[in-house]
Amino acid sequence: MSSRTEIVVEGIRKLIVDGKLRPGDRLPVEKVLAETLGVSRNPLREGVRALSAMGVLETRQGDGTYVTSLDSSLLLAPMGFVADLHDHTGAHHLHAVRRMLETEAAALAARMIEPEQLTAAEERLQRIEAELGKDEPDHEVVIDNDLAFHLTIAQASGNPVLAALIEALGGRTTRDRLWRSISEQDADQATHAEHRSILAALAAHDSERARARMAAHLFGVEDYLQHRPTS
Repeated sequence: MSSRTEIVVEGIRKLIVDGKLRPGDRLPVEKVLAETLGVSRNPLREGVRALSAMGVLETRQGDGTYVTSLDSSLLLAPMGFVADLHDHTGAHHLHAVRRMLETEAAALAARMIEPEQLTAAEERLQRIEAELGKDEPDHEVVIDNDLAFHLTIAQASGNPVLAALIEALGGRTTRDRLWRSISEQDADQATHAEHRSILAALAAHDSERARARMAAHLFGVEDYLQHRPTS
């Protein structure tokens, strides 16, 4: 970004941090905001576009520009774009970060998970079981429910930032997980058994066991990525 654009980004950030702009607030009209920040309209527009890409602002056609909800999942979503730029040679590094986050999320979730969240996680596993019981399982359906199972645990951790990070990275690991599901014999069945052991630890509110079960589960994916054929 140019220096003038950076002034806009920093200026609007400060307005939000100082409480002069709150989630859902409409930004002042261009002329007023440009004068407030001491810039011309061109860098103001560039700064607004940059903040919109970050999930901080939202421009509504014919209605002006607003501060978003500033929800963690929205602000951290661009991390998924960074993850997308990794080629297959760095996939195991991405999964290692995911493992570190998800093991702690599982430990937190074991202490805080609500009955309805346990039910939601159980329903996801039942859908996987139903799919695996078919003669020709749809691997994408399996992975979709796998992702939802992990996200339920992340949300049950009670830490919205942790959950947002896991959500941002989790979807970007889908390709690797799907390829393992298709190419490695009995991978789906083994993964499902590991999911069951994680859910049992959560239901027992056993933090250490939940952390260990999640770590063992995710190490399996990392091992596959490090040893899979590169051709």
